[in-house]
Amino acid sequence: MKSVEPEVHVIARPQLDYDEIAAYLADVGGTSWLRRLDSGELDTELNDPQNLAEFAGRLCYRSWEPGLNPNVVRVRTDQDQYLSNILASLHGSVLEHVSFSFVLHNVSRVLTHELVRHRPGTAISQESLRFVRLDDLPFWFPEWAQDDPELMKRATAMLDQMEQFQLWMAEHFGLDEEGVKFAEKKHRTSFMRRFAPEGIATGLVWTANVRTLRHTLEARTAPGAEEEIRLLFGKIGEALQKEAPALFGDYEVVDGAWTPQWRKV
Repeated sequence: MKSVEPEVHVIARPQLDYDEIAAYLADVGGTSWLRRLDSGELDTELNDPQNLAEFAGRLCYRSWEPGLNPNVVRVRTDQDQYLSNILASLHGSVLEHVSFSFVLHNVSRVLTHELVRHRPGTAISQESLRFVRLDDLPFWFPEWAQDDPELMKRATAMLDQMEQFQLWMAEHFGLDEEGVKFAEKKHRTSFMRRFAPEGIATGLVWTANVRTLRHTLEARTAPGAEEEIRLLFGKIGEALQKEAPALFGDYEVVDGAWTPQWRKV
């Protein structure tokens, strides 16, 4: 048994094809928007997630510049203000174009069973214990549990015993003997996982769009949420504020709870 800590790694984010965007804007007359991006007027570095959200929003109203849509006589040129207005207007559909992919590492199946309840706007690929044989039982302990010596003593002893049983079963079934077919290994491994605790640390790739992320971030850091998932989504929130501050900058964080200024976008 080894003690682990939940980790968050952002492994993918939107990447725009600015040549194709330029071709479209040349056709509709919105090249001035792209020139502002190139000049660095909106940001010191191109922020593709924020640019994609703004692009989708402006396309809805053809608000690249005044006059393209006779109903639009002025446009916001500051991206932070523009995206803040998107949030305030609850124009959440444009946020669904922007997705981030995370590796959620050393998270328990207690956590993943709750995470899969957030299905809209997500994709999940989780480590399969039907195929992956256990030879140790990584486990996360909250601080209050670590501060309880008797609890830790008994928990560690129990996990060590379960770990030894995993190793015994592998030897008993002869899984490492020469010539054992993979189908047989899979069959036995699937049985062996039944003797692993639900709190065992695992990993998954989790992809979600910004609309889903905003909702899930609020829901899973709320005071009544399970403590491990609160810890994890606090880390996700911190990562997202670095990735797209204009899309996640309206949150107030109090005692680990992330509450947005603009809810139900």
